[in-house]
Amino acid sequence: MKLYIAEKPSLARAIAEALPRPHNRQDSCIQLGNGDCVTWCIGHLLEQAEPDAYDAAYKKWQIAHLPILPEQWQLQPKASTRKQLSALRTLIQSADQLVHAGDPDREGQLLVDEVIHYFKVPAAKRRNMQRLLISDLNPTAVARALTQMRSNQEFTALSTSALARSRADWLYGINMTRAYTLQGQSAGYQGVLSVGRVQTPVLGLVVRRDQVIANFISVPYYEVLAHLLTPAPSETAPSLADPAHPTDSARFTARWQPSEACKPWQDDEGRVLNRALAENVARRITDQPAHVESVEKIPRKLSPPLPYSLSTLQIDAGRRYGMSAQQVLDGCQQLYERHRLITYPRSDSRHLPEDHFAQSNDVLRAIASFGEPLQSACRHANPTLRSKAWDNAKVDAHHAIIPTEKPPQTQSLSDVERKLYEQIARQYVAQFYPAHRYLETQLALRIAGGLFTASARQVQEIGWKTLYARETGHAEDTDALTEIPPLNPGDILHCERGELQEKQTRPPAHFTDASLLSAMTGVSRFVKDPEIRKILKETDGLGTEATRAGIIELLLKRGFVQREGKTLRATPTGTALIEALPESATLPDMTAQWESALEAICQQKIDYHAFIQPLIETLRTLIEQSTQTSPRSFSGLNAPKHTQRTKRKQPAQRFSKRLKSKSPASTGFSKK
Repeated sequence: MKLYIAEKPSLARAIAEALPRPHNRQDSCIQLGNGDCVTWCIGHLLEQAEPDAYDAAYKKWQIAHLPILPEQWQLQPKASTRKQLSALRTLIQSADQLVHAGDPDREGQLLVDEVIHYFKVPAAKRRNMQRLLISDLNPTAVARALTQMRSNQEFTALSTSALARSRADWLYGINMTRAYTLQGQSAGYQGVLSVGRVQTPVLGLVVRRDQVIANFISVPYYEVLAHLLTPAPSETAPSLADPAHPTDSARFTARWQPSEACKPWQDDEGRVLNRALAENVARRITDQPAHVESVEKIPRKLSPPLPYSLSTLQIDAGRRYGMSAQQVLDGCQQLYERHRLITYPRSDSRHLPEDHFAQSNDVLRAIASFGEPLQSACRHANPTLRSKAWDNAKVDAHHAIIPTEKPPQTQSLSDVERKLYEQIARQYVAQFYPAHRYLETQLALRIAGGLFTASARQVQEIGWKTLYARETGHAEDTDALTEIPPLNPGDILHCERGELQEKQTRPPAHFTDASLLSAMTGVSRFVKDPEIRKILKETDGLGTEATRAGIIELLLKRGFVQREGKTLRATPTGTALIEALPESATLPDMTAQWESALEAICQQKIDYHAFIQPLIETLRTLIEQSTQTSPRSFSGLNAPKHTQRTKRKQPAQRFSKRLKSKSPASTGFSKK
């Protein structure tokens, strides 16, 4: 018997639909017509043991116990899924051939592998285990995937990487949470102060943004515009200001570019803060000749935006519709599992396998059935165009989120689902539109010794941007800028007047779901160390596609962050925690180093121990630092009710339960 082990029941049903009938559906599996069987996990069937499973003394939180470092990692069955785990044991023992059908990502790989190792499946059977990678639940796509199965051993490094991250998160979260909760208790705070490798740097982003806004002092800065007049065309070359030719002259403006000599009066962003300096420039250029130094006409081309990853979809849907990250994830899961209208949604890829291009006509036909405006978009698409989205080198276990070949039944979709499908579909259709092309003119002039520049864009082909025109009400979006008249180097214009513009510096905006997600994925811009910044640019940033929405919701649930309208702001408790922690625990640097090492495990450049051992040493140092921290910042703070201690449950139990619901469980198949 061949046994297919899916990650969840919905995936198991999709696999069974593509396999021989008749089907005998049972409580724990689906028996197939050819004698094979499809079964499923229900997410993680196993979870990490509580600290007191290693030593009963750990049930009581004490600083003397820290750090808690399991010598032999233990897993325990989840009470809610014990029945399915028991059924899996029997099915696995009976099977001649195993097929791993977890989701196509790092956690999906670990989730099934940990069950196989928990049951101590013989080595020979493990070696023959196959890997089924499915990102589209429709029968045709599943049937294709069934013909392309690979050896599960090819994914051992991926599983080991997930295992290392899981255990590292347990070590860091359990120990740091206990250390700082005990610190809070010493100051009278009665809640759990949870600390995590990802959630805490994300909280740090919010806290620091709020502090910058609170401490921001607006100051005026100054810009100078030159109002220019071109000479009137005339064989006799009349005066530039000749009033006899007003309609033949053209007017436009250019902006002053301060020189190096102005740096003492500029801020870090190059803005001039000295009014007298700007006034002097405006006065000096008035009624003066303007000499054209250079004119560059540069053809530009913008390729269509790539199809969505989950984070880019969450950011766009947040900005356009005001959806939270969790709303987008939940809506996508429905579109994937229930409606089967999109491919696997928890993807960090924005590219597609090259062989998928052959299916594009079927996908476009399905999209067109959605109705307007997608129907019109598909009608004008050119299915022979191949954008840079199709690139095997940039596709691993899963690809970008795109519509499937199944025509949508719009009446069965919720408002959120309809909006998300339309967003995903439009991004896919854009791949079959030509590039947006424009001619950019860059002009440099010298007026009274000062440098002034102007630029303009002339759209030559609207291309894919026509699909996004209705968002702004103008097909050319922001490209319709002031035109620059035809000019050549050496031309002499007339500066009619200089204009002083006074503006005010503004603080950054408070984070929203969309901007915080953008910060998490592009966190490198918040890092000063060039080496750390480089690592973060090469990785996924803070968190993963599957966890970022949950991290935001977790911070809200734990009372560290609160919503004020569409914005996210730190609570007094969240601010106090960041102020109490060592700076290294509140910055993304450690996450960058972890992700770099975890990726190295995937690439088989380092092993599990090379990652874990340095972490343990760092953890010892951090615990020692916690004992030397003053807990005064927690004085007078009231914990949210759901995090307060009760007689029935210890903080360890509650924190461990929440931790397990949000992060992958560790496995017992690595001995150390």
